[in-house]
Amino acid sequence: MKKKMVSILTAAFCASALLAGCGSADTAKTSASSAGAASSSADGTTTFTVGFDAEYPPYGYMDDETGDYTGFDLELAEAVCEIYGWKLVKTPINWDAKDTELNSGAIDCIWNGFTMNGREDDYTWSDPYVDNSQVMVVSENSGINSLSDLAGKTVGVQAASAALDLLQSEEEGGQKELADTFAALQQFPDYNNAFVELQAGSIDAVAMDIGVAKYQLESRGEGYKILDEHLNSEKYAIGFKKGNTELCDKVNEGLQQVLADGTFDKLAEKYGIADMVCLEKKGE
Repeated sequence: MKKKMVSILTAAFCASALLAGCGSADTAKTSASSAGAASSSADGTTTFTVGFDAEYPPYGYMDDETGDYTGFDLELAEAVCEIYGWKLVKTPINWDAKDTELNSGAIDCIWNGFTMNGREDDYTWSDPYVDNSQVMVVSENSGINSLSDLAGKTVGVQAASAALDLLQSEEEGGQKELADTFAALQQFPDYNNAFVELQAGSIDAVAMDIGVAKYQLESRGEGYKILDEHLNSEKYAIGFKKGNTELCDKVNEGLQQVLADGTFDKLAEKYGIADMVCLEKKGE
């Protein structure tokens, strides 16, 4: 995976940021490097390094035609960077290693369909911006029509994902009791691999985020369905290192500006998740 080590601004710079404030986009552009909001490179450019799963459409993935990383979350991050005059650094990461990447300073945040529910105390979170549910995808001709039909079946899930956490959780709202009825719960590095096995009949279902499921079904055509019975409901947010409230606040302010100028809704329409967004305008 590509990794770019970024330096952390000094306490003096952070202190000056608090005095400078962040009222308008123009002000933000001139004071970004002193705001403690992102990282300064040797040439004085302020960079904002986003860690993401490169195989998680529609939130983050590689465009086959251009060879560039794109997706709803990455375009949203780009829009926020434009407000502050930051340079966006898109850094694909191994999802299993996301905490190591964040805590080491290799990335400034985890921004890629990242579920905050159940992890509230592990990170400093942005405002939630997408409603999400965990669902089951099966083949249309599988004869599986409900969660109870999965008893004795093999279910696939992405390693270190919210769906896996949910199926292993014994806490209230967890679905370990359901998972215990499966013949097996098989982990995959990404959902593309899981769908290959589902198509081959090696597994019977895939547990995943509804937004990703809708994208997969649309791109793969007929042959699959999402069970009407969902596993849960949850929300996406941007995860920052615990205690990094300054950067989080700056990004939240940027999200508000992107929401106000209509960019947020345009991107949601573009990526087919308009019915899932939940970012609220502050003060309303």
